[in-house]
Order: sequence, then C-alpha cells, then structure tokens
Amino acid sequence: MADPQLKLPAPAKLNLFLHIIGRRQDGYHELQTVFQFLDFGDWLHFHSAPENQFELIDHGSNVAKQDNLIWKALQQLQRAYLKKDISNLPGVTIELKKYLPQGAGLGGGSSDAATTIVGLNYLWGQKLSNEELQAIGLELGADVPVFIHGSTCFAEGIGEQFTDVSPDTPWYLIVKPNVHISTAELFNHPDLKRHSNPLVPASWELSQHENVFEPVVCALHPEVAKLRDALLEYAPTRLTGSGACLFSTFESRQAAEEAQKHVPRELFSFIAQGQNRSPLFQTLTQ
Repeated sequence: MADPQLKLPAPAKLNLFLHIIGRRQDGYHELQTVFQFLDFGDWLHFHSAPENQFELIDHGSNVAKQDNLIWKALQQLQRAYLKKDISNLPGVTIELKKYLPQGAGLGGGSSDAATTIVGLNYLWGQKLSNEELQAIGLELGADVPVFIHGSTCFAEGIGEQFTDVSPDTPWYLIVKPNVHISTAELFNHPDLKRHSNPLVPASWELSQHENVFEPVVCALHPEVAKLRDALLEYAPTRLTGSGACLFSTFESRQAAEEAQKHVPRELFSFIAQGQNRSPLFQTLTQ
C-alpha cells in the first residue's frame, strides 16, 4: 500500500503488581494495579480513503473483522461523532501490523483499540476530549482506557480510575510460555486471593505487593512455574496481568540480553524498556 497518512504504535503494558481488594455488587472485582507501558508493541497504519469509507487490513491476529477490537473501536467512535452531528468523516483504511502475542497479559488487543480511537480522533479534528475517548474505550474493555490515558498510573476500580505515578523505567525481558490461560477460570478459582489490603498510590512502591493471579496460574500450569523459577535465577520475575507472560527486571539492556540467551528458542520473548509516557502520545506529539 501507499505510505500511510499516519503511523502510530500500540504499545504493550505491564502490570507491575495486581491486587484484588474486594468484589462489587455487579460481580466485577475491585482491582489495584500499576500499569507501565513498554517501548514495544503493535503498529497501526492509517491510510486515506474516500469519505465515509472504512476498512481494516489485519496482518496476523486471526480475529474476524466483526470481532476485532479495532473495528469495534472505529464503529464506537463513528457513533460518538454522529451524536455531535458530524457525519461526513474522512474515510480510512486501518492496517494492523501485529507483533504482540495474543493471550499474553500485555494488553495487545486493548492497546490496538486505544490507538484506533486516539488516531482517528486526531485525524478527524480532535472533536472529543481524552476523557470522552476513555469512556468509549471502557465500553470495549476494562484495559482500553489506560492506553488512552497515556501515562503510567496506579489504577483502581475495575482498572479505570487513575492516579499518575512515576516508577523507575528499567529494562525488561518478557517471555511467553506456550500455554493458554482462561481469565474467567482464574477469576472463579477458589484459591484466588480476593481480599488484599488496599494500598495508596503515594506509597505503593514501599508496600508489600504481588500479582494475586501468579500462584494460581503456576498451580494450574506447571510450565509457567518452571519458567518463572528459571528466570528468577537472573532477575526478579513476575506474571503480568492474568498471564501468560512473565517479565524479569534488569538495570541494563545488556543484562537483559544475557538472560535472554538462556530462554528456550521455542518461546516468544523480547526486551523492552519501561515508559512512563505512552509511546503512542510520544509519537503524536513529536
């Protein structure tokens, strides 16, 4: 295809910790976590098209268009613009270059949706505020708003209430075990810790924290436990989100690369640096 009109990253995220502090009346769990972005992820290319003509070209996600969060995000944003009596929108073909594995706990699909929303709003004249865009994102999934928010943050509620924080930005080695993890199964598991003591954003780094899904995932999937134990030989290692990816923390890229040499070749792995400002917004404001 011709050069894109706009080319934007859809960065991965890590959950530096993840607690459940209770359950709401609607059945959703009350979470506390810190989301930090990575300088690695998918890319979306936005190509000009005739007015009100929209298409998605998907390289590698193997998700039907109607089920793809990118397509759903486009449709949601169209509806929001129609409510503002803006109907003659510049057409666009969105081309997805997929680099993040699915079911990894890295937020790939949610990040793709967020980049779609932010990118189209930019191309369509920025008629909606970041808060309005986050509300649209929340309709698509609990992890979408943080990518639209764009800053590393302490998140609460179902993961949509944010307090910005500025943790260190180390280098990470991220490794995905060859397992499929059911998030629904984890949330319903009897051994899941659901009543962690609430933390406050100002002192979370000084607190005792964990990913409450990690012991459950390791019990259900011994290969995850085995990989975690192997990575712990090189650096502090933790599960991100509900898995399956594990991330190890290093002070330098060189140290991360040394550890990566010991990762089995059949496993997907990559090295990235933490980012407290999303690469999406770094790119848009360059």
